Amino acid sequence: MRSTLLSIAVAMLVLSAVAAREARTGGGPASAGLPPSDSTATQRLNTTPRHGELVAVDVPGESVKLRTWISYPERKDNAGVVIVIHEIFGLLDWIRGVADQLAADGFIAVVPDLVTGLGPGGGGTESFASRDSVVQAVFHLSPEETAKRLDATRDWALKLPAGNGRYATMGFCWGGGVSFRYAASTPAPKGAIVFYGVSPDSATIQKIAAPVLGFYGGDDARVGATIAPAAAQMVALEKNYEVHSFEGAGHGFLRQQSGKDGANLKATQQAWPRAIEFLRKQLK
Repeated sequence: MRSTLLSIAVAMLVLSAVAAREARTGGGPASAGLPPSDSTATQRLNTTPRHGELVAVDVPGESVKLRTWISYPERKDNAGVVIVIHEIFGLLDWIRGVADQLAADGFIAVVPDLVTGLGPGGGGTESFASRDSVVQAVFHLSPEETAKRLDATRDWALKLPAGNGRYATMGFCWGGGVSFRYAASTPAPKGAIVFYGVSPDSATIQKIAAPVLGFYGGDDARVGATIAPAAAQMVALEKNYEVHSFEGAGHGFLRQQSGKDGANLKATQQAWPRAIEFLRKQLK
């Protein structure tokens, strides 16, 4: 009986209520309250009315200061903090554009350049000669080193005078997997959002204390294969893991909104409002 109930619970998690999300978003244009695509991110940053800046964050035991982008909302009260974890491509305009949209939605968005100090001359993403070089640098980051840098970012961000003392994480691709894994950190985030990132191992899942919200492309079999095992364990441990898988959408759909014959844009229109709803609930 327990096995049957568990199977039903997992199935309910994996089959998202897409129709309900479509009704909520209203099928509006890509520019209406959504992050930019890769091709429009630079223009978005050049025209945004919101304040964004690069800051340097100290990392205990390291001589290098972590290059970190921060986007502030325009509001009179204190805001929740969202630590945004970049893709394997590093701190590029697109991920800064995501931060700007989070600020538009009322949050302080903090994006650490996790390859700071690993580039030529001790630089970060901006110092690498090619995207492939950044990818290799990201792949060489150990989970321990990544967590240490995220801990430093979290500790710095939670002291921001404009913050309300609560934080969540949001990650994409490689960063999505990191966001899921960081839900097991201490102090735990109030929530973790995973955009098409692989699920953590069983030992990490046992330590997760935060609710996790996952968005996946239906055509992303590599990442998709890790969802059901994680969902089964999360359900068995009575942990909160909400899964949305979008038919026809591919990996990286939020950045590549024009791809997959409209499926990526549709997935973005459905996923982003749900992500913001989740953040508002967890960070209020």
